[in-house]
Amino acid sequence: MLWRLGFCDLWIRWIKGCLESASISVLVNGSPSREFFPRKGLRQGDPLAPFLFLIVAEGLAGVVRTAEEKKLIDSLEVGKSKVKVNMLQYADDPLFFCEANTKSVFNIKAILQCFELTSGFRVNFSKSRIGGMVMDHFSLQRFAAMFNCDIMVAPFVYC
Repeated sequence: MLWRLGFCDLWIRWIKGCLESASISVLVNGSPSREFFPRKGLRQGDPLAPFLFLIVAEGLAGVVRTAEEKKLIDSLEVGKSKVKVNMLQYADDPLFFCEANTKSVFNIKAILQCFELTSGFRVNFSKSRIGGMVMDHFSLQRFAAMFNCDIMVAPFVYC
């Protein structure tokens, strides 16, 4: 992904070196254990994590754009100039927007499952919410069941 975004080979090697060279020890009864090397990925609290997550999220945005171009997702059209919107990203929380149809909802779920497999991140569907505007409650319940998540009640609070 770094290469696709135009980062030079040297920078990519630096980041890879940071990810592969870390060692960890754990305090057990106040005494540090022997150091061990994590097998993959970032650790919680790693200062690189927010920056690298944004790069991974750009990959997710690219997949969503491609799905929209291939008519797999029916994006919402907003405003007088009918700007297409299908995803907004805030920190590590994406918000997806689509027309309320089974095809779009099913394909967003498939994209998220593929994202889990390719990125190593896990989508916590039990903490996710789905909401709808100008649609019947039965359809909204059906879409929530597809995601195995709760229905978002408007107005909502972002946490």
